[in-house]
Amino acid sequence: MDPNKFPLKRTLGIITFALLLYWGLQHPSQVAVLLSTLFALVSPFVIGCAIAFIINVLLRPVEQTWDRLWAKQSTPIPQKLKRPVCLVFSTVVIAGVIFALFFIVIPALKDSVESFAAMLPQHLATLEGWWADLSALLSQYGVVLPAFTLDLERLYTAVLNFLTNYGQTLMDTTIGVTTSIFSAAVNFVLALVFSLYVLAQKETLSRQVTKTMRALLPEKKAAWLMDLAALTNKTFSNFITGQLTEAVILGSLCFVGMVLFKMPYASVVSVLIGFTALIPIFGAFIGIIIGAFLILLISPVKAFWFVIFILVLQQIEGNLIYPRVVGKSVGLPGIWVLAAVTVGGNAFGLVGMLLSVPVCSVLYALLRQLVNGCLERKGLKG
Repeated sequence: MDPNKFPLKRTLGIITFALLLYWGLQHPSQVAVLLSTLFALVSPFVIGCAIAFIINVLLRPVEQTWDRLWAKQSTPIPQKLKRPVCLVFSTVVIAGVIFALFFIVIPALKDSVESFAAMLPQHLATLEGWWADLSALLSQYGVVLPAFTLDLERLYTAVLNFLTNYGQTLMDTTIGVTTSIFSAAVNFVLALVFSLYVLAQKETLSRQVTKTMRALLPEKKAAWLMDLAALTNKTFSNFITGQLTEAVILGSLCFVGMVLFKMPYASVVSVLIGFTALIPIFGAFIGIIIGAFLILLISPVKAFWFVIFILVLQQIEGNLIYPRVVGKSVGLPGIWVLAAVTVGGNAFGLVGMLLSVPVCSVLYALLRQLVNGCLERKGLKG
């Protein structure tokens, strides 16, 4: 065997990899702890890259608008101010939309719960009357229902005993949750700062990555990786744009339907449905639960019809509107949009549902290029 085919560096690399693999198989728990620690260290930077990507979707058209507004200016000041002004504007707009959604939904939920608590005695009296009427009706046929009684004092005592017996456990859990929230908040702030630095110097970082790939890799492989990165960036950007368009369409249809059917909380529930619709295909079902709860506290009958209305609207949206709007924006046929969301959700849960469509779109484009290339080499028409 020619020793030049296996130089010393490659041989040492193979031996090192084999030893590490053997050690990892022998100590799986330590490998899990190591990977968990590593993920905790890099998670703010990964989240920061994701935030930067989302902000950049809005930043690009904002900067293009800035260039058109200042196209006739010959001074360099507008170009120097373009990136910081547009970056701050894009970040504030996205943060404002998110906070506005929370300030709309959460106060409405709080008011609804307070209203329900105030009307609880009336609801109980109505329920007791229904139960008495049903008992009287069934007693004619020999069916005896148990008496409907609700001892509020006994219920209060049971709640007090629960808090006394399990108060320490609840306190420990609260402290743990508070600590997790604080840690998540710190990571989010770090991720946000990192994302702003990335966006402020995105052209420089792009040039550095390109130079590094061209220096370390063969020219063809480096060019292929750069094309793949461009395709991935375009696909994910189009997916986010299409997903936001779909959320606006679904929220608008929900608002119009709720106004026509005279359902309460039309604006709040429509915003909630549109917001949860950012999760592909199945996201609006999350909004159904919260929306139905809000309406249930006002009118159980209207809550029932709300669920029926949203289920019908969701079927129309999931099978007709979504595959055309989002599938067209990422270049993926509608049938593959449905397949990607279903498989991604079953395999990886919520994250899989969010990322399955753009990932499948990239794979679809690569497979199409491969198939077309094979057909061309064989002299066949696609």
